Amino acid sequence: MAAPSGGWNGVGARLWAALLLGALALRPAEAVSEPTTVAFDVRPGGVVHSFSQNVGPGDKYTCTFTYASQGGTNEQWQMSLGTSEDHQHFTCTIWRPQGKSYLFFTQFKAEVRGAQIEYAMAYSKAAFERESDVPLKNEEFEVTKTSVAHRPGAFKSELSKLVIVAKASHTEL
Repeated sequence: MAAPSGGWNGVGARLWAALLLGALALRPAEAVSEPTTVAFDVRPGGVVHSFSQNVGPGDKYTCTFTYASQGGTNEQWQMSLGTSEDHQHFTCTIWRPQGKSYLFFTQFKAEVRGAQIEYAMAYSKAAFERESDVPLKNEEFEVTKTSVAHRPGAFKSELSKLVIVAKASHTEL
């Protein structure tokens, strides 16, 4: 599921995301600032781990990746965060730069704070060299207003990339 509401199929979700990102790109006042990228290790062993980063003025937004995985050894992953120039949108991308992860994920969840998700997608394989991103099936994960997470019993344990586009939460005066 690419957006927090139900009923999106893979094609519709990708079209919606392309339109959203295209609209953001066409508005010069909302150009995306240079993203901040931080490397971190995804560690197997079946224990739940979290990695979190803040972005925006006064660290307005937070993106947290929580997971448990099995098999192999540590893998180096990256988290990239960026904001629009007016700081009303932010992106959080979590991925393995080498493409496919060889770890067996038993669970995952990426959460945002300070914003609501407008688009999210999870991938079993991240683009690398001449290969393209391979999205998870919609049944394998779910998107809410503030998180994207595995669906127990449906997730096939392959994860290599998560992408989130979120808009600032409005507070009542």
